[in-house]
Amino acid sequence: MSEAAPRPIDRHLFAGFLRRHRGAAVAVAGWSLLEAVPALASGLLVAAALDRGFLAERPAEGFFWIGLLGAAMVFRALMTRTLTPWLGRIVEPLRDDLVTAVAAGAVQRAAAGARDTAGAGVARLTVQVETVRSLVSALLRSARQLGVSLLMAFVGLAALSAPVAALTLPPVLLTLLLCVPRLRVLARRQRRQLRAEERLTGVAGETFDGIRDVVACGARDRVADELSARITDHRDAARAVARTASANTLLVSLGSHLPLLVLLLSAPRLLDSGALSVGELLGATSYLVSGVAPALRSLVAVLGSWGVQLATVLSQLSRSTREARPGPPGGQGPALPPRTPQTPRTPLTPLTPSSPDLSLVNVVYAYGPGAAPVIDGLSLDIPAGSHLTVVGPSGAGKSTLTTLLAGLAGPDSGRLTLGGVPVTEVDRAWLHRAVTLIPQEAYVFTGTVRDNLRYLRPQARDTDILASATAVGARTLVDRLGGLDAPVGLDGPPLSSGERQLVALARAHLSPASIVLLDEACCHLDPAAEERAERAFADRGTTLVVVAHRISSALRAPRVLVLDGERTAVGTPAQLLDSSPLYADLVGHWVSAGAP
Repeated sequence: MSEAAPRPIDRHLFAGFLRRHRGAAVAVAGWSLLEAVPALASGLLVAAALDRGFLAERPAEGFFWIGLLGAAMVFRALMTRTLTPWLGRIVEPLRDDLVTAVAAGAVQRAAAGARDTAGAGVARLTVQVETVRSLVSALLRSARQLGVSLLMAFVGLAALSAPVAALTLPPVLLTLLLCVPRLRVLARRQRRQLRAEERLTGVAGETFDGIRDVVACGARDRVADELSARITDHRDAARAVARTASANTLLVSLGSHLPLLVLLLSAPRLLDSGALSVGELLGATSYLVSGVAPALRSLVAVLGSWGVQLATVLSQLSRSTREARPGPPGGQGPALPPRTPQTPRTPLTPLTPSSPDLSLVNVVYAYGPGAAPVIDGLSLDIPAGSHLTVVGPSGAGKSTLTTLLAGLAGPDSGRLTLGGVPVTEVDRAWLHRAVTLIPQEAYVFTGTVRDNLRYLRPQARDTDILASATAVGARTLVDRLGGLDAPVGLDGPPLSSGERQLVALARAHLSPASIVLLDEACCHLDPAAEERAERAFADRGTTLVVVAHRISSALRAPRVLVLDGERTAVGTPAQLLDSSPLYADLVGHWVSAGAP
């Protein structure tokens, strides 16, 4: 795979950010110079303590210069303490800007028809953005301090002895010049590793999200091979990064000791010629041992790890926020099949259905090219206000059907309409108001009970909120929590899975939705509570589609859809007892188990 050069957008991003936060950047630069005063003065103070104090038999003056060095160290600690809050004023706003840029880029890609894996998007918005934040914070703390200290050490060395500076500076510059190409190699390999990580995350996310369909379609071996290949790519990329980083460490270790070796070899001649005093020799040694050598090693190590990682992640984020390519990039996991008749798109003029009637005609849907269809040739009418329960074995496509009915995906072939309008061409704002899908895992947001229940209808009155809670059986829970103003989520008491489902059911009942899809949304409730919630939606006049957790949901429904491959059937419960062996088996098993 070719490795494209990083795009310049990452530099533009930082340049624009620094312009907006110029004050904080100037403050960091100023405090950094003050923080480096001990690095500048250490060798000069050591030389003065020897030449003017102890070697001149004036110990009091020697201790005075040593005391100044100690005071300089205290001064440095104070400057570091003052500087730290200014670093936060750069790091945290940068993280916020990156989150905004990544989220906007994802929306733009989706609007442009780009098809991205959910796992890769999550990796960008969470792992990679947080990585940038951590790396920028670390670099501002470490690389900034090391770079300024290295510069100040050489300034102090030049002020102490120009000949020594002339002898020791070239080896340091040579080390830096040799490391730069190595850092570029490391950056390329880091980018390869990050791309491998994104591909692995994307494929793993798709696989785990559709694991039931993978098993149902008999695609376990193919998916396992795909995952294994992505894991191998990531392992090879990580090893290449480790090899390059180790070589860089060896080069810098040799280069950081070379200036001291040059000084020691030149010291006798410099001392004999009078170009260097004993105090200046010890001061120069202090600069090299405690200043230049450790700063050089640490600076190159930091840039070679954190700096290269930062450049790599920024390059990856930059591409994701600006590019919107239709279709999955080559080698980024299994592509989804083409949606020929109903490719999801935004029509030039969004269409608003005249009614919430749902109709499916020969609908086919499969995950991945070559995979057996999960839904194959399904035809079904769901009139407005009707009640349909869906049953079938695990992996038969029940949850996939609710995803299609909600307009979250389009069929591979066939026709799926809402009020006569293809569901993928319906005005999205209208669709979001008209259709509510409640999955098995219910969501409770941090806030008050009122905030959660009126989330889909923000202007709802308290009387309406309580009426919906009562209808689905959640009123007792609301009272136990302390009423509508009680906190829930992270700020409130822990809720059981059944209580979370009651919150979600009350939220959906209060919403303006005319179509409600319950995908095992009552599985954590007891049978009586499940029946009460389903009847509440049926009495509301809502078009109700229930993916059954218990066969009792099917027994009380006017119509039942049995998803069973080629033996798929639809009818009343009484009709299906005669026409569908699977349905008869399900009812018989439920009754023989002694269900209430």
